[in-house]
Amino acid sequence: MKIIKNYIYNMGYQFLTMLLPLITGPYISRVLGPKGVGINTYTYTIANWFVLLGSVGVAFYGNRQIAYVRKNNKELSLNFWEIFIMKLITVTIALIVFIIYISTIGVYKKYQFVQASYVIAAALDISWFFMGVENFKITVTRNTIVKLTSLILIIIFVRSEKDLLIYISILALSTLIGNLTLWPYIKEYLVGISIKELRPFRHLKDSLILFLPLAAIQIYANLNKIMLGIFDTTISSGFYDKSDVIVKMVLTIGTSLVTVLVPRASQIFAEGKINDVKKILYKSFSFISFISVPLWLGLASISLKFGAFFYGRDFKIVGKLLFIESILIVIISWASVIGNQYLVPTNQTKKYTKSIFVGAFVNVILNIPLIKMFGLYGAIVATVLSETSVTFYQLYSLKNQIDYKKLFADFKKVIFSGLVMFIVVLIMNVYINLNIITLLIEISVGIVVYICMTHYLKLQIVKDIENLILKKNIKE
Repeated sequence: MKIIKNYIYNMGYQFLTMLLPLITGPYISRVLGPKGVGINTYTYTIANWFVLLGSVGVAFYGNRQIAYVRKNNKELSLNFWEIFIMKLITVTIALIVFIIYISTIGVYKKYQFVQASYVIAAALDISWFFMGVENFKITVTRNTIVKLTSLILIIIFVRSEKDLLIYISILALSTLIGNLTLWPYIKEYLVGISIKELRPFRHLKDSLILFLPLAAIQIYANLNKIMLGIFDTTISSGFYDKSDVIVKMVLTIGTSLVTVLVPRASQIFAEGKINDVKKILYKSFSFISFISVPLWLGLASISLKFGAFFYGRDFKIVGKLLFIESILIVIISWASVIGNQYLVPTNQTKKYTKSIFVGAFVNVILNIPLIKMFGLYGAIVATVLSETSVTFYQLYSLKNQIDYKKLFADFKKVIFSGLVMFIVVLIMNVYINLNIITLLIEISVGIVVYICMTHYLKLQIVKDIENLILKKNIKE
């Protein structure tokens, strides 16, 4: 029941993260325009690389390590302080390098200096600890308050293109303040330890092993935006980001399950129950397919009119980008389950790392020629191909460990159900003018059609969900 509760907490937060862009996205794109959106995307992407550099994989490593030792208060406290101190030192080094970069060769300097707040915030972020002990309520509550506060401040203070610096400041500083709010809760878990016992850099090697794939992910996730800013325009970078934001926003619905299962899978593996870890993998992979396929085809079916409707006429091209990029909802969801929920908790980090570097290699090789030939569309295609290569490599690397028939059980039925829904909603989208009412109708019709199809085809995952709900109701 704890997993279900954590999933509900995480889903509630993910719903909020979906709802807020529905408010801020259209507002900001119209107030700041393509140029302002592009500058924010470009400068934030660079700052985020330094956040990644300083964090040295702690988001994954810290979560897993805390899950391993959480039943021993002394080890829990020791590991927390060691990992935190190590990260504080590495982030400080990254911040110094970032400031040197801004002062010498960086562009849009005043915006970059404000974006540096994200690097400072990374040093104080201890959300990895609470995820490791499976306390998602605290992080979800904190993030909810921060996002609602930043929304109010944006609506009040960001009123024209001249307010770009204010907009960036609100986002960056709210992240910093939000990370500080977690600290009062940490004392409930920790016991006193001696400073002499601390050996923070004993974690560096294993953390760096997980950092390498994270760094590679950032390369092929954000390189496109930087390359578009260099070889095309910062406006194109903004268009790419707006498409990417919608896809990643929808993607979080499925991957929120992975987030809550990682510490549980790590604990089970630490107890030597590898078969139980595989059972979790099969169930969660079926669930992620059941969720991600309709999200992909549903978004694709409304995408062509969605860009202009959501962001304004100047962002009409975003709809075409969404149609291509939306398939990543399935591709990345699969990789998230296999990599984060199986390879990482079972200490198969080499396979995980190789898969990410395969994706980075594909992205680097394809990025420049595709952008030069096809511009914005080339960047989107390069992203899709690189993410696909990651997922297929991970699937191939597990050929001797898993049963593909169990992994893809009912997948044909899921695809068929999704395609029926896609056709119905696409026809509606073509012949009906898109507004908030018709959009909600199309989404509702799509959900009903998909649920009816999957129920009629008797998917196993549907039966599992129904049984779970039935058992819960009986207990209550």
